[in-house]
Amino acid sequence: MTEDFLQFIWKYGLFDCAGMVADTGEEVQVIALGEHNSDAGPDFLNARIKIGPTVWAGNVEIHVRSSEWTAHRHHEDRAYDNVILHAVYQNDQAVKRTNGEIIPGLELHFNKALYDNYRNLLCQKEGLPCHQKIERVEPFLFDLWLNSLVVERIQQKSRYVHSLLTHFKNNWEEVFYISLARSFGFGLNAAPFEMTARSLSWLHLARHRGNPLQLEAMFFGQAGFLEESRLFSDYPTSLLKEYLHLRNLYGLRPVDKHLWKFLRLRPVNFPTIRLSQFAALLNKSEGLFSRVLECTEIRDLHQYFDVQASSFWDTHYTFDTASPQAVKRLGNEAFYSVIINTVVPLLFHYGKLYDREYLKEKALNWLDSIPPEKNRIIRRWENHGRKIPTAFYSQGILQLVNTYCNRKRCLACSIGASIITAVPVS
Repeated sequence: MTEDFLQFIWKYGLFDCAGMVADTGEEVQVIALGEHNSDAGPDFLNARIKIGPTVWAGNVEIHVRSSEWTAHRHHEDRAYDNVILHAVYQNDQAVKRTNGEIIPGLELHFNKALYDNYRNLLCQKEGLPCHQKIERVEPFLFDLWLNSLVVERIQQKSRYVHSLLTHFKNNWEEVFYISLARSFGFGLNAAPFEMTARSLSWLHLARHRGNPLQLEAMFFGQAGFLEESRLFSDYPTSLLKEYLHLRNLYGLRPVDKHLWKFLRLRPVNFPTIRLSQFAALLNKSEGLFSRVLECTEIRDLHQYFDVQASSFWDTHYTFDTASPQAVKRLGNEAFYSVIINTVVPLLFHYGKLYDREYLKEKALNWLDSIPPEKNRIIRRWENHGRKIPTAFYSQGILQLVNTYCNRKRCLACSIGASIITAVPVS
């Protein structure tokens, strides 16, 4: 038996209510279960319990054994003095407040099939604990939970946005620029891409908009790719010449080149290609975040991201090796990734901060209008018979698997709760 499971039993009122008697000999009647507290202090706040003839308002603490009250030193903690009921699986000791007053204890009784269902989920070795029973979950419940998970995921990503806003003093254009840079790293190179962007002031870049050579020079130079001894062709030599001038002008210090990853990447995702595309995007679009706020349709936004690497990269993936000719345009898959990981979280957070509900709705609608990601988690979920039609659904599934399934947090999951409480009527 676990305390988490007992909290679940109390939270949803799954215990036997008839004939409840406290260890003080008084009859117990639960009027209000209280609010589940995930912070420090008692487990449930603002409960209302009738004990004997008196209705008490206060908090409820849950333990497997009542002796854990003393083991956790709650008898010395005034934060627990407002506990009006100690609900336990096994009552092996009377408990007291700091002033010595006895707190009524109550053993919780419930259908043991509930715990069996819970243990069966935990014992599943596959990544999805509920994969054998998920088809029994009502579609309405599944969709409702998925909506909550999408918002939860966006809000988690918004913490990064919030930290940038604090650092850059609420300059949304600069925050968008840094966030975009990170997303152009596409996971593996996200950190060095962000470090490179942070090393280049947004204001300095704005002064050179309209000069793609200088913008590329700053990005490649700051990324550590312009090494004199390895540059043999005209274009990278021109980049180096521009960079040396700009480095002295702005006092630039590049990041370490060794931070960039090429191994196991498709050539089109090499950081050299993405850096050139990113420079092209900044050269093309002034006030990009303002344009995001103004756009109503995802196709309107797409035109701003319709960029390609400079012509040198038509025949190269790295500076020192030629390749067959191919225009390196930012593809749809990359565009959708930027929308999912940068545009939607920033737009949603902006709408939340400034109380503009229509922007939050627009962010969610955009997510629901583009294709889902294709990765191992999504493929595995689809193999279990669930259709994932849009990125809205795939983002919800990723949040579900990473935050709940992988951590076996079935008690905190609506799907898990539905399966656990599916006890046949005897």
